[in-house]
Amino acid sequence: MTARILNGTELGQQIRAELRQQVEELKQAGVTPGLAAVLVGENPASRIYVRNKIRACEELGLYSERLTPPATTTTAELLALIDDLNRRPEIDGILVQLPLPAQVDTQRVLQAVDPAKDVDGFHPMNVGALVANRPALRPCTPAGVMELLARNGIALKGARAVVIGRSDIVGKPLALLLLHQHATVTVCHSRTRDLPGVAREADILVAAMGKTAFVTPDFVRPGATVIDVGINRLEDAATAEKLFARHPQRLEEFRKKGSALVGDVHPDVVEVAGALTPVPGGVGPLTIALLMANTVQAARQRRGAVSRVEAVH
Repeated sequence: MTARILNGTELGQQIRAELRQQVEELKQAGVTPGLAAVLVGENPASRIYVRNKIRACEELGLYSERLTPPATTTTAELLALIDDLNRRPEIDGILVQLPLPAQVDTQRVLQAVDPAKDVDGFHPMNVGALVANRPALRPCTPAGVMELLARNGIALKGARAVVIGRSDIVGKPLALLLLHQHATVTVCHSRTRDLPGVAREADILVAAMGKTAFVTPDFVRPGATVIDVGINRLEDAATAEKLFARHPQRLEEFRKKGSALVGDVHPDVVEVAGALTPVPGGVGPLTIALLMANTVQAARQRRGAVSRVEAVH
């Protein structure tokens, strides 16, 4: 068996095409959705993430701003910046790129964002709405996973779903979204007894713990759908030789580049699963696509344009 590959890159492009049409309709109504991305300090990975998000805004015709306070920024200074963005009518979405420097109180900053502009879906009011299955801005990565499952015809009603990872950003909200679609959901973590055994019960297995190739074939029931949320940079040649022993093309790519992006799912799972998201090119592109969708949704709701355009999700 070789798994069907669930291509997030193609799906992300499809969602962006739908959003591009929505943005044009909003502009005809006099509304240009606006996103402000706050990047504190010089974290290289964060810079890349924010650059990609701003680029997506430009491609879709959204207004965007990148604010880059220094790494020495205090909690009070960042709260003042958020307050200013909350007040600005042309800004519909506020994204605070994580992680923040150690001296900043991350929770205070995230809670300071206007819930109507919280395009990451992290504010307690939006989290509460998610728990209650009420309309609100949803966290982008979990929302992207749900789009991936829905648009690939993966049945959720009555399915057994196992989510490995209990973060506030992915694991918990994704478990709730799956539950709201009538899946039977188990959330696993580092203290789960017989984790491989629990995982093997899943029709839909989600790996979101941030550990390279942690989910091996013995975690997977033959034919299961496996969603790999992890993105880990692999630079150790010996490890690459082991992971890609049965995947000569990926091994050759590693040797040429000296590194590779690997998920939380071992490459050999492709031989057991029924469907599998690749890394890269799986969940990652959908996270940005759903951030754009959230920004458009926030613009509609804040500016009374709901009747003109339908939401993507």
